[in-house]
Amino acid sequence: MRILVIGGGGREHALLWKLAESPRARALFCAPGNAGTAELAENCAVAADDVAGLVALAKTKRIDLTLVGPELPLTAGIVDAFEAEGLRIFGPNRRAAELEGSKAFMKALLARLGVPTAAHRAFADHAAARAYLDEIGAPVVLKADGLAAGKGVLVCADLAGARAGLDEIMVRRAFGAAGAQVVIEEFLPGEELSFMALTDGTTVVPLASSQDHKRVGDGDTGPNTGGMGAYSPAPVLTPALEHEVMETIMHPVVAGLAADGTVYRGVLYAGLMIADGKPKVLEFNVRFGDPECQVLMMRLRSDLVDLVEATLDGTLAQCRLEWDPRPSAGVVLAAEGYPGEPAKGDVVSGAAGRPRSSESAVFHAGTARRGADVVTNGGRVLTACALGTDLRAAVANAYATVATVSFRGMHYRKDIGHRALERARE
Repeated sequence: MRILVIGGGGREHALLWKLAESPRARALFCAPGNAGTAELAENCAVAADDVAGLVALAKTKRIDLTLVGPELPLTAGIVDAFEAEGLRIFGPNRRAAELEGSKAFMKALLARLGVPTAAHRAFADHAAARAYLDEIGAPVVLKADGLAAGKGVLVCADLAGARAGLDEIMVRRAFGAAGAQVVIEEFLPGEELSFMALTDGTTVVPLASSQDHKRVGDGDTGPNTGGMGAYSPAPVLTPALEHEVMETIMHPVVAGLAADGTVYRGVLYAGLMIADGKPKVLEFNVRFGDPECQVLMMRLRSDLVDLVEATLDGTLAQCRLEWDPRPSAGVVLAAEGYPGEPAKGDVVSGAAGRPRSSESAVFHAGTARRGADVVTNGGRVLTACALGTDLRAAVANAYATVATVSFRGMHYRKDIGHRALERARE
């Protein structure tokens, strides 16, 4: 089978790493890819949001199966375009992808279905939004309605900060067109959880639990990022809580979309806040999380090709996922300046030509080739991942893997897994 992965980040490298294990994967391709994906697949210089170019590429390369990594091509309708040409592709169609493409759409759907989420209101008018802020006060959460690479969420502790954040989103347009509309919602205290599942539109199969770290600094400080690390499993997800999430959130959303005529096929990712043992939806993503995908692929024992095909064929009910019982942890290594404008072009040492291991891996994200060198080419440069006999060992092994690579200005969090480790000490 000839398989194409769309995207160029750590998530896509991890997917290719896992696909390469399948005896069914005869040839792998990645568009546009990075320096790491080039060691597993043929990189193709087509941007992830160039839908027409990707359709043409799939035809030229005689691709049998395509996996979409990032959200932008999904919200742009790449699945619809591929299916119109008879091409097999994994991911939700444009209408289903609005779950991530518009927070206002997502919130309206959850309210209609009675799915637990934070109280909220959406505004396209700055003055009306400002008046509402003055009415409700702080703490409060501001969210740019559209896609903002995981950075369009501002948690504001006081009213002055909330007003400034509203100006940043709606007036200065820090997140571009994503800020044409803003969702203002109540601040929910608690512990965040990444809950991902595969669904064929009828059956919903949960993946192993995971938790990521959104803030750039230790102790969950500093601005939001696309994710600075992750681990799996997340102890906060008990069997009882998983059952509640499936019954009150995942099943109702998939069934609600189907009732509206939208069959959701692919990965459905609920970002949840757990408070007093109860889940509420913070957001929905319509693809694997990054860096959660990296730690999940380290633990997945099932053939990924089989799972993808079952999702597309509507036969997920016949699948039983197998996971390595050992925990995994991943540490994102970021470029100088991230999550602002990152430095690029710095030589990366230790990341190229690493022998494959089932115990640890360094997944490339913002990397490129410059002659014989691998250089930085984005904000999140690498994710160093490892398994361990327990979470403490997995975290220690991940940081030992961090020590094997370097580049100028490299920074990373030193406390990945801290919530779970603190929970274990209680």
